[in-house]
Amino acid sequence: MTKLTTLAIDLGAESGRVIAVHFDGRGLELEELHRFPNVTVNLRGTLHWDFLRLWHDIQQGIILGKQYKPASLGVDTWGVDFGLLDSQGKLLGNPITYRDSRTDGVMDWALGQVSQAEIFAQTGIQFMPINTLYQMISLVQSGSPQLAAAHTFLTAPDLLNYWLTGAKVCEFSNATTTQMFNPRAGDWATELLDAFAIPRHIFPEVVQPGTRLGAYDGIPVIAPACHDTGSAVAATPLASSRSAYISSGTWSLVGLEVGAPVINDAALTANVTNEGGVYGTYRLLKNVMGLWIVQQCRATWAAAGEELSYAELTRLAAEASPEVTAIDPNDNRFLPPGDHPARVQEWCQERGVPVPQTKGEIVRSVLQGLANRYASVLASLTDLTGQPADWVHIVGGGSQNRLLNRMTADATGLPVVAGPVETTVLGNALVQLISLGELADIRQARQLVGAMGGQEEFLPR
Repeated sequence: MTKLTTLAIDLGAESGRVIAVHFDGRGLELEELHRFPNVTVNLRGTLHWDFLRLWHDIQQGIILGKQYKPASLGVDTWGVDFGLLDSQGKLLGNPITYRDSRTDGVMDWALGQVSQAEIFAQTGIQFMPINTLYQMISLVQSGSPQLAAAHTFLTAPDLLNYWLTGAKVCEFSNATTTQMFNPRAGDWATELLDAFAIPRHIFPEVVQPGTRLGAYDGIPVIAPACHDTGSAVAATPLASSRSAYISSGTWSLVGLEVGAPVINDAALTANVTNEGGVYGTYRLLKNVMGLWIVQQCRATWAAAGEELSYAELTRLAAEASPEVTAIDPNDNRFLPPGDHPARVQEWCQERGVPVPQTKGEIVRSVLQGLANRYASVLASLTDLTGQPADWVHIVGGGSQNRLLNRMTADATGLPVVAGPVETTVLGNALVQLISLGELADIRQARQLVGAMGGQEEFLPR
C-alpha cells in the first residue's frame, strides 16, 4: 500500500508535540513535526494552563503536517482538568491546573458529606484531591460566576477537539478520570453531581475512542483514548493478561488491563482507580507521583545556577550509596511545584531517618521510593484480581531511566521490559488507524508496536 499518515497531538504536563505517524502496511515510522513547552501561568496566585498558546502551537504543527495529506488527526492530554463554555460556546476563563491550591481541603469536606464508599460505588476512582470532582465542588463552594454561566463542561482534550471540530462531547477514557462518571451506568454520575449541587445539564454526551468527531481544515478528527495514559496502554505490547504496565512520566500509572471495572470493598480499601480503556477494556491502576519530583528537583537546582540533564542526575543517583533512604513519593507535600530537594530532606527529618545530602542521594531517594511504591501497588492489584503478574512493561519517557527500571525489577521481583518510549503517540495513532480501517483491531496494533524493537529487558536480582 502507499504510505498513509496520521497526526498525533500529544500534550503532557511539561511539553506538547505534533507527531506525524507514517504507516506503510507493515510498520510505523514517527516524525516529530513540532515540539513546544506547556507551562503554567501564575496569575494573582492561581495556576492556569495557557490554552490559547497550546492552541496556537497545535495549529502550527498541523500546518507542518499538511504536506503529508494526513488521513486523520487525534488529540490526547493529561486528565482531570477542564474548561467551561458559555451558551455561545465561548471559553469562560483559562483552565486552571490540578496543582492549584483551590482544592485544598475540599476532598476532606466532600467525604464529610458523602461517604467514601458511596462515591467509590458510583465512580470506582482513586481518591485524590486533584480529581475534577473536587475542582467542581470548589467552584460550587466559592459561588463561581463562571459555573453559574456555564453551558457546557469539556475536559482538556475535549476542549481542543471542540475548537478543532465544533463537537461538544467528552471522550470516554478522559471522562472516567473525573470521578464524576459512573462506569456501571455508562454515563455521568448524576446522583453524585446532585449531592454536591454540581449542575448536571452542563455535561455532554460521552463518546468512545475511535469516534470521528468532525474535521479540521478537511482533515478528519478522530478521538483516540484522549487520556494520555489510555493511549499509552493501548500501544503497550502486553504479552498476556498476566502482564502489568507502568506508564512512566511526570506521573507513574501502575496497572493491569481488565475487562470490567473492579468496584468492591477491597478495591475501595486499596484506593485503586478504574479508568476507561479502548475497545471495552478498563485500566485498573493507581497513580504514583512519578518523575515530577525529579523534574522539580532539576528546576530548583537550575534556578540556583546548576543546569543538569536528566541523564546527569541519573548518573549521580547511580553513583550514590544504595543505602540511601527511600521516600514515599505519594506524600502530598510533593504535589505542588516548589523546592522538592528541601521537601525530600524534610520528609526524612520528620521521620528521624538518614537525610540525603547530595544531589545524587536526593535523586536516588526519589527513584528508590518510586520503585518501592510500584511494587506495593502491583501487589495490591494482583491481590484484587487474583491474577499474578508475570511481566512488567514500562513505557513512556520514564522508560529511558535504566536505573529506575533496574530498581523496579528488583523491588517487584519480576522481569521488566522497558520501552517503547513513544507509546502515547503510538496509541493515539493506532486507534486512528483502526477507525480508518487500516488495522483490524487492538491486537494487531500491539503486534506492530512489539515488532518495532527499542525494548530492553531487566531481570530481578
